[in-house]
Amino acid sequence: MSGDGEQDIDITGPAEDAEIDALVGLGKSLIASIFDRKPLAELKALIAQDAPLWYQDDDGNSALHAAAYTESQALVDLLIERGAVWNVVDDLGNTAGDVALSLNNGTCYRSIRDAGLRSANFFFWFGVNTTEYLLSHLSSKKTQLDTPSSLILRTNDTAAAASSTEFLNSRLKFTKDVNGQDVCLVKAGGADIGVMMGWERGIMQETVKKLCSDVDDEYSVLNIGFGLGISLPIPPKQHFIIEAHPDVLAHMRELGWYDKPGVTILEGKWQDFIESEELLTVGGFDAIYTDTFSEDYQDALFYDVYTQLSELHLSNVGMEVTWSDVDVVGDQAEYDKWSGTRKYFGMRFYRLPLARMSAHIITNKKLSPSIKSAVTFCRK
Repeated sequence: MSGDGEQDIDITGPAEDAEIDALVGLGKSLIASIFDRKPLAELKALIAQDAPLWYQDDDGNSALHAAAYTESQALVDLLIERGAVWNVVDDLGNTAGDVALSLNNGTCYRSIRDAGLRSANFFFWFGVNTTEYLLSHLSSKKTQLDTPSSLILRTNDTAAAASSTEFLNSRLKFTKDVNGQDVCLVKAGGADIGVMMGWERGIMQETVKKLCSDVDDEYSVLNIGFGLGISLPIPPKQHFIIEAHPDVLAHMRELGWYDKPGVTILEGKWQDFIESEELLTVGGFDAIYTDTFSEDYQDALFYDVYTQLSELHLSNVGMEVTWSDVDVVGDQAEYDKWSGTRKYFGMRFYRLPLARMSAHIITNKKLSPSIKSAVTFCRK
């Protein structure tokens, strides 16, 4: 019986049950045959019989997982060509790409990663928000259907730690962690989540060094988001900061940022000011820094796909990107940098991007409107 008193109706009958059982049998047989390293011709025959590539065994392994474990490049390529889902996770939360990476199999890993890129770009060109698409699969949560042929995908997290709207409506706490470092925390689902953590200071310092490596005393900076307010080595002549969270704005007042010379604070989201008079009359910025919240990078494959996709999208507006690896572990492998908060970054290396406007774009007189905006906001 359903909750409203109506009787539930089973829409499946003997024929449908038999068809499902047959598909499950084919799925099991395909995965078992891959693990048994059966000849490729035999595996192709099972696929030709419509063995479901979405099927996962009792450990959550899909056919693509099994192919990655056996390190069969030909089979990985075949499964992707036939529609295997690149971002399915097993019971341990690993994708087939993670499996390939753990075995140091670069060719299999790149095939799976490139499938992710093609999938994301398909959504991009057909008007789907690829950021939301990828982030929906970067959530630390996962949903499992209670069926023997379940397909496990990462699902969207709508708590303050993974929703911009909820984050802006949440209360933040600025404090010090057990290591004496400044941190900013948000409460989500009963747990403290780090918005900015002390261990990220190395990333910020390296970012500042790269952004300000060739500037003069007259340079101007646009900060999208305040974070913990890492100071610049040489105060810019013009320093615009866009910040939307009321608790961060109150913290900035306490620290005296509203009274600093050359600093202009714009209260709101960056979307509110991107075409505002306050920014358009500046004449351009030498450096623009943006940092995002509501992201969860525990998975190397998704992190790689996301960085590759970011570079592709930036190239579409005439930006050239260089990447630097920042070791966020170093010799402090046993150091508790999370101080009891939920982990949101599981990589050893943070990939630091620096984007500059392409020289041929700047000199091209026939710029599209989108490119002109990019030049307006980033001269260097």
